[in-house]
Amino acid sequence: QVQLVESGGGLVQPGGSLRLSCVASGRIARIERMAWHRQAPGKQRELVGVIFSGGTPYVPDSVKGRFTVSGDSAKNAVYLQMNSLKPEDTAVYYCYAAIQEYGTTWSNDYWGQGTQVTVSS
Repeated sequence: QVQLVESGGGLVQPGGSLRLSCVASGRIARIERMAWHRQAPGKQRELVGVIFSGGTPYVPDSVKGRFTVSGDSAKNAVYLQMNSLKPEDTAVYYCYAAIQEYGTTWSNDYWGQGTQVTVSS
């Protein structure tokens, strides 16, 4: 069974930085992509960064220049470096991965349980 475990959330002042980590474990044959999404109260979940199996990262314009997504394929990990944080970045941040397990020919979607990021003075 595949699990995603996130870490690194917390309380930070405006202008500060945080680094989120997510590690996938289980019977993993291949990871197609890993990503970070966030969901603020009353809002839809939105993508804030994704890294594909070839190592190509993408962040949307809404966080470009402040957020950086990176990965470590040897560790089945994805990271989100968040700089110049704003109060509007406050949300629960979720790790996502599309993973093919051993013995299958398809990928399934997996989500972590989420980690709270609060930006406040």
